[in-house]
Amino acid sequence: MDKIKSFLLVLIVILALGGWFCFFIVDQTQTAIVLELGKPVSDALKPGLHFKLPYQNVIYFDSRVLEYDAPPAEILTKDKKNLVVDNYSRWKIKDPLLFYRSVRTISNGISRIDDIVYSQLRAALGQYLLTEIVSSKRAEIMQRVTKRCDALLQDYGIEILDVRIKRADLPPENERAIYNRMRAERERQAKRYRSEGREEAAKIRSQADKERTVMLAQAKEKAEILKGEGEALATKIYAEAFSKDPDFYKFYRSLEAYKKSLTSKTQFILTPDSEFFKFLKTSK
Repeated sequence: MDKIKSFLLVLIVILALGGWFCFFIVDQTQTAIVLELGKPVSDALKPGLHFKLPYQNVIYFDSRVLEYDAPPAEILTKDKKNLVVDNYSRWKIKDPLLFYRSVRTISNGISRIDDIVYSQLRAALGQYLLTEIVSSKRAEIMQRVTKRCDALLQDYGIEILDVRIKRADLPPENERAIYNRMRAERERQAKRYRSEGREEAAKIRSQADKERTVMLAQAKEKAEILKGEGEALATKIYAEAFSKDPDFYKFYRSLEAYKKSLTSKTQFILTPDSEFFKFLKTSK
């Protein structure tokens, strides 16, 4: 009886150890491949409980979307500008069996992604100007690079979901050169604007002077006309007024002559019976 119990106990232990070494669980976030002497002997296993032989081993792969952040690298644009590009890629293992046979490990897969993404990114950015890369054409370029990288990495069981540029900077020496060139360009534009402004100001002043001269000439002409008309009218009024009394007219004109000629600085040599002094000698 004791031998039977011992045998059953040993059998239970063997079965437990066999279950421990023969059954395995694949998590919801994983896929797995059963290996025998380093060679796959099964297709990619889905999440759940699975069986293997004791001498076989299991390798697990993450089935979720993974992200690879590439180190910054210099790329030459179409207009011969060096650009330091910091990019990242979102990817997943599409075919675990093919992935294992081609690159074996995640680190090797990332190395292949880095090589292909960088080469495609460099080729794509080399066809565009710097201003297009940093502004208007970036989305189009990234879509093109993503599609091309995904096609090339299918042979490794890798699917590229997205390639994006996080940051694109100029090298320090290029930044200074471009800054100096931009500054010189702005100064050149400023000089041109100032020159055009001075030219326009000269035109405006010349036009204003011309209009001023014309206006003054027209005003002077009008003033002379009005003055002539006024003097003619005054002469007419004087003539009509003095024609009524000629003697008074002579007297008035003589007084005006006295007023203009008899000053402290004026000297006359005339005879006492001169016609010029006749109103000074009579009381009438």
